[in-house]
Amino acid sequence: MSEENADREWPKQDIDTGTLGALAHLYRAEVFRSTHWRTRLDNTTNWAVVTTGIALSATFSNKEASPLPMVLVGLLVTVFLIFEARRYRYYNLFRARARLMESDFYAPILYGRKVPTKGRWSNMLAEDYETPHYHITLARAAGRRLRSNYSWILAVQAIAYYGKLAIHPVPLTTFSEAFERAAIGPISGGWVMLAGVAFHLGWIIFALITLRLDRQYRQRRVSPMQQI
Repeated sequence: MSEENADREWPKQDIDTGTLGALAHLYRAEVFRSTHWRTRLDNTTNWAVVTTGIALSATFSNKEASPLPMVLVGLLVTVFLIFEARRYRYYNLFRARARLMESDFYAPILYGRKVPTKGRWSNMLAEDYETPHYHITLARAAGRRLRSNYSWILAVQAIAYYGKLAIHPVPLTTFSEAFERAAIGPISGGWVMLAGVAFHLGWIIFALITLRLDRQYRQRRVSPMQQI
């Protein structure tokens, strides 16, 4: 530390020692809760990865194996995405509280500025504790998790499914053979492949729409806690 900073007399804080200690413990609690929910998010992603791996093993175990597991795993991964979106809403709540204290409480203290007890940051934090609510919709939460993790899993699932049709039991010679191999019981291969294309186009469009919603939301004048 420079002599100038060492000799400088910092302005006295409006927050007493007891309140400062309570806020420090509160910050630790919010960091712990956000870390706990972050672990739960990772667990859900692991489930999706493991089930996709099992479906890949079952589908490519031999030439005569059915590609149906790759179809079903796409639906199962979607269910995991919904579970993870619900968990992300909790994670986002605790992370936003911790981030607010970091940016509006601890950062000013480290800069040597006064942090008033009754400020905008404290009012937002108090209101959030008094009337807790999610800061993000389920759709936006699902979109974030889809763009960060699940888009890659679903892309692998799509490539593996159409790759299975292309090489087993023998490499394709005509495109019409792919429709025959894609048939599931009484459902013709054309309908099955059309449903697959619609499914994957659907999540791509959903990811782009929720990305646009996130950008628009951040541009509005909303609470910093809701921008995270």
